[in-house]
Amino acid sequence: MGLVVYKRGEIYLAKLNPSKGKEPGKIRPVIIYQTDFLNDVEHPTTTVIPVTTKLVDKAYPLRYRISKRQMLESDSDAILDQIRTIDNSRILGDKIAVLGEIELKNIDRQMVIVLGIS
Repeated sequence: MGLVVYKRGEIYLAKLNPSKGKEPGKIRPVIIYQTDFLNDVEHPTTTVIPVTTKLVDKAYPLRYRISKRQMLESDSDAILDQIRTIDNSRILGDKIAVLGEIELKNIDRQMVIVLGIS
């Protein structure tokens, strides 16, 4: 069985425990967010954005709404202010969904605000 190569915009389940304070924990979906350059060279960690089914309206730019699709069973929010890098061993199983190019560009625009990139 070969190593899984993650791709930017794919959604997987990941084990985010142990968490501290207000960090999202438990097993939950995450968006693979780092560049495919790192993904393609089998980098040992992956930068992800946690996803929650606890929807918060009018939370721009901190949240981005994702409609249910493929094996993502509910509309969900990407929690953009909780971006984190995790060891690849925390990523579980098969891909559950994929974001489209426009969705990723929208997330990128919001991340510029969240991270204060000019």
